[in-house]
Amino acid sequence: MEASSQPSSPASKRGVAFWLVFVSNLLVDMLSALDLTAIPTALPTIVQHLHGTDFIWAGSAYTIASTAVLPLIGSFVSAFGRKPVLVGFIFTFAVGSAISGAAQSMNMLIAGRTVQGIGGGGCIAITEIVYADLVPLPERGKFQGITASVWALACAIGPPIGGALADRGAWRWLFFLNIPLCGIAIGLTLIFLRVHTPKASIREKIMQMDWIGIIVMIGSTISILLAITWGGLQFPWSSAHVLAPLIIGGVGILGFFVLELYWLKGPTVPNFFFTNRTTFSGYAGTFFHGIVSLAAIYYLPVYFQATQGASAVGSGVDLFPLCFTIPWFAIATGLSVQLIGRYRPQNYVGWAFIVVGFGVLSILNEDSSRAAYIGSQVPLGIGLGIIWISTQFPILAPLPFSNSAHALAFFTFIRCFAQSWGIVVGGTILQNELLKNLPRAFEAQFPQGVQIAYAVIPTISSLQDPLRHEVRAVFARATRLIWQVMIGVSGAGLLSVLLMREEKLRQDMDEKWGLQEKQAGNGVPSDGPEFKLASTDDVVAAAEPA
Repeated sequence: MEASSQPSSPASKRGVAFWLVFVSNLLVDMLSALDLTAIPTALPTIVQHLHGTDFIWAGSAYTIASTAVLPLIGSFVSAFGRKPVLVGFIFTFAVGSAISGAAQSMNMLIAGRTVQGIGGGGCIAITEIVYADLVPLPERGKFQGITASVWALACAIGPPIGGALADRGAWRWLFFLNIPLCGIAIGLTLIFLRVHTPKASIREKIMQMDWIGIIVMIGSTISILLAITWGGLQFPWSSAHVLAPLIIGGVGILGFFVLELYWLKGPTVPNFFFTNRTTFSGYAGTFFHGIVSLAAIYYLPVYFQATQGASAVGSGVDLFPLCFTIPWFAIATGLSVQLIGRYRPQNYVGWAFIVVGFGVLSILNEDSSRAAYIGSQVPLGIGLGIIWISTQFPILAPLPFSNSAHALAFFTFIRCFAQSWGIVVGGTILQNELLKNLPRAFEAQFPQGVQIAYAVIPTISSLQDPLRHEVRAVFARATRLIWQVMIGVSGAGLLSVLLMREEKLRQDMDEKWGLQEKQAGNGVPSDGPEFKLASTDDVVAAAEPA
């Protein structure tokens, strides 16, 4: 006998099981956050050690793979249950980490990053769904604040760890250290995440999947990102190799949304995306935020290392203002939503700070002082932190229940899809500017082609002037162009808030997917009728200071 799917009201305090589930989810989030923040500072050294040129794919393979798997998540967790799917994706992330750490070539690294991306994308989406299963929307801001503190820790230690390991030639441990953490996360999830698991047969579960929509979206996404990655590097922008996949991917994505609008059997896209402008604005803001956040996190270290001559570990330290500011303003935003019951003002303020932040970054050049490029990150970090939290509220507020698996899976898909664009678009701008502007004397040193310029960033400081100064200036202009493009993207994010309306933050919860706890003294299986729903009131009493 399955638990009711009707909304329920919080009734009692949460128990130990809830907090242990929450901790296990935080550990999964930590894995993704460390990967996001540690890899960019080490990437130039990794590419150099592996004698590679495809630096864009070393970063984008992860996010493209994450994006590709995400259309499956909503259907997977609804058909197979939260626990088995989450454990499977954590294991996949561990396998990808092992392959990446053992990589002997760029192709092997890219393959490992792809497997990692599949696992990481699934983990992030499912933890978001589990949070929504267990916490009503008005209280989720404070929990997102706790989650953001984990990101704060990862953002603080990730760049220095990545830089330090890269400087010592031990970058492989960036990947190997994930393996024991994955083992701990799997253990905690297996023991404490006692939730409903559907009893349907494998065939019935597979038939529930939105296979047509999933295949169209995955294929279209990969097609577009391939075109952007190739454009101006492997092939001219006007060539059939670039235009064909770009057009096919664009038409495919438009067709996907038409398909999801009229074919709603097991929809990959929630119907509210088409019918509610507030939900649509939240998804739009998530998309633009994904682009600008990853562009900043990936290409600020390029500026620090190539233009300012910082080491890998030094660039990690220089990124502290951005990485520290984001989580703390995310925490403050979550608390403000819970206190005032509104989320629209925060979206306006956040996007305004992001526009100003990229404007300030675009003033930097090769002669900027350390105080200038350190302090200029603060406005951007404030804005990114605010929007990191605040776009989820307009997405979920109009929904009948705040724990829609498809809505949150699609939210994570949009975010990861946009992050792929942030890495690829930023990398394409960088490489094309280098192609056009690097001194011929510098290019002559690299018969492999100037695609290798990213890999030789650590050697720029050893060049002799005036060549060194010329190369530094070219990298400064290239990163400045990235920031200028991101000003336009941020402006689009600000305009998306105009569609947003304030909706009441619902307390409704769906009992079917709530955490189940054993009654004292019985041994009934976790999805049996003797279980009761874990409490949903006084959510953060244990987290608040005395």
